[in-house]
Amino acid sequence: MLMLSLSTSGPIASAAVIKDGQVLSREVGGHGRTHSETIMPLCEKALQTAGYTPDDMDAFGVDAGPGSFTGVRIGISAAKGLAAARNLPCVEVSTLLSLAFNYRDTDCIVCAVMDARCSQVYNAIFEISGGKITRLCEDRAVLCEELAENLKKVSQNGEKRVIIVGDGTEVFFPFAENIPGVCKSSPERRYQNAVSASLAAEAIFKNNLSVTPDKLLPVYLRLPQAERELKKKKEVSL
Repeated sequence: MLMLSLSTSGPIASAAVIKDGQVLSREVGGHGRTHSETIMPLCEKALQTAGYTPDDMDAFGVDAGPGSFTGVRIGISAAKGLAAARNLPCVEVSTLLSLAFNYRDTDCIVCAVMDARCSQVYNAIFEISGGKITRLCEDRAVLCEELAENLKKVSQNGEKRVIIVGDGTEVFFPFAENIPGVCKSSPERRYQNAVSASLAAEAIFKNNLSVTPDKLLPVYLRLPQAERELKKKKEVSL
């Protein structure tokens, strides 16, 4: 299958084209501009490098969150537009799952963390063995202290290698650095990217879990800050 995937949930935007598990092209951008300005040019360049057009695609993938609320919306909107114009399916990928694909060639436990502020991280844990990725928990927003306690069990007192991945690594690692077997990911494999999102999307698509463009929705795990503050004000006024 042939797929173009987008990643805009973090500070760096990227696009990639894969065909049957082979990466044909990848483009990364940012340079201080917003993802709304960069993502479509990145898609166009990735397609041009791969030698295809949007009409050639079988589906469009996107990391649908969690992540930057604005960034996630931009990626979802771009994927919706590309797919709807061609009546093609979309594949929504958990950003946390795509982070696990950064270590798809390594037998380990991946603890994906993204900074959710207020001593919390967005998190999911995956076990990778022989290239197979098995989810050990659902995506969640969790306190750093609680996750550290969870990892003590997961690491089995150092028998399992646990790699912390994601933009919440530096925030969370101080809570887990004394747990046997737990280490930080290398910087070059730490962040979400369109290649990993593409590979995750391809696996999801093969399981017949794609959606129509109108069903593609962002995954926040919790309300945006503005909505949380409004909800709090309403509760106080009652």
